[in-house]
Amino acid sequence: MTTAPVVHSLREQIREHIVEGIVSGRWKPGERIVERRIATELEVSQTPVREALRELESLRLIESAPNKGVRVRNLTAADLEESYPVRAGLEAIAAELAAERLAEDCSALEPHVAALYEADRNADGTSQVRHTVAFHRELVRAAGNSVLLHTWEGLGIEVFTALSIRWLGTVQQSYAEEHEELVAAFRRRDPRIADLVKAHVLGCAPHTDDEPA
Repeated sequence: MTTAPVVHSLREQIREHIVEGIVSGRWKPGERIVERRIATELEVSQTPVREALRELESLRLIESAPNKGVRVRNLTAADLEESYPVRAGLEAIAAELAAERLAEDCSALEPHVAALYEADRNADGTSQVRHTVAFHRELVRAAGNSVLLHTWEGLGIEVFTALSIRWLGTVQQSYAEEHEELVAAFRRRDPRIADLVKAHVLGCAPHTDDEPA
């Protein structure tokens, strides 16, 4: 049985194109993103481009001002730090809701733990970010609450983490062992699972090179 391919809307494809451009450094902090130019480049109308930009503004990746157009926001350490208590709270709720389901089946989490160990061995920072975020996304998804998942996704964790490494010099770690320990805690039905997840998220907040590890 083959898995059906994931179909992304035009707006989502444009959004990912812009995000990729910001993360790769095509558009730097403070630089203007021209809606018409993107539409021409991608051979689409300006409407889906405008919708994609609106979504990215809600993620605080870009900002708009009258007569000044849309520009890439200057990401600060505070932007990243402020998201972690919120994320920790959301994931603690998710852990409680998902506890029974993950006690029975952790197969959605386990591949990412293995991938994190592999990323550590290869010193692959990109894979560390990707699989750390994927692990936590699967944890939240297991809660079976679409509002919770949508709110969590709205934090833009993967993008902000990648940008913090590029722009702020934050040090990314995978914490592979801690993720493995969380899987074990779900399996044994640890009654402290919500607190364990919350402490883990807060403890994984990135730090900049000039801060103590």
